[in-house]
Amino acid sequence: MVENVKLSGMPSIGLTIYPTYPDGLFRGGMSKPYIYQNGGDWTWFGGRMIQQLIANGFVKEAYEEVRPMIDLVIKHHGFYEWYGKGGVPSGSGKFKGSAGVLSKSISEFNNWAKEQQ
Repeated sequence: MVENVKLSGMPSIGLTIYPTYPDGLFRGGMSKPYIYQNGGDWTWFGGRMIQQLIANGFVKEAYEEVRPMIDLVIKHHGFYEWYGKGGVPSGSGKFKGSAGVLSKSISEFNNWAKEQQ
């Protein structure tokens, strides 16, 4: 996942697919790469990856990979549905799916920290 993020230039492990489908393969909203589900970056998806990293003992990696997601929320003052190239927000800025998975991820970090005491 991390390698795909580096190669794609997208902001986080919320990256839906990489490599993307070629430009023009689909009609409509997914016809271009890094748009919507054709390589868009979705926090609600990436947040689930964070939760699984924590659950499987990869807490350091989870923390490193959640930071870009949280930074985008802070930078754009909202929980957007997805991000395009350059971290450009798209869709609703009040997407409950993104807010929910990031909140749960933070709770999982807190639970892990309590277990370490």
